[in-house]
Amino acid sequence: MKSIILACTVLLVPVALLAHHAYSAEFDTTKPVKLSGVLTKLEWSNPHIWIYLDVKDEKGNVTNWGFSASPPGMLQRRGITKGNLKLGETLTISGHRAKDGSNNASGNGNVVTFADGRDALIGQDQALNPTEVK
Repeated sequence: MKSIILACTVLLVPVALLAHHAYSAEFDTTKPVKLSGVLTKLEWSNPHIWIYLDVKDEKGNVTNWGFSASPPGMLQRRGITKGNLKLGETLTISGHRAKDGSNNASGNGNVVTFADGRDALIGQDQALNPTEVK
């Protein structure tokens, strides 16, 4: 029995270590983005929620962007619930672009601005300061 427990531990520890990632491993802090768009999808689950926006460029082309944010529990403690984020509403989110060049960014350490002008911190406490993109 001890051999089985030891074998499981040896096999599962590397998986647990890879389960969480460093912010700088996925997102490029030298490439800030600030995007406004229509909320099309919300994945409200651990370890981080994902917010998806349809963003129109200056030519009218629409691109879907995904923003990683804090875990649900952390957001709820800040007063942000799944019900606060309504599909079809316009949001503005600042963050950092994914290193792989995809249309993913992180809202960690940054603010979401609702259509009515309210701001809310959606990033984690240890993340970088809010991104300012002019």
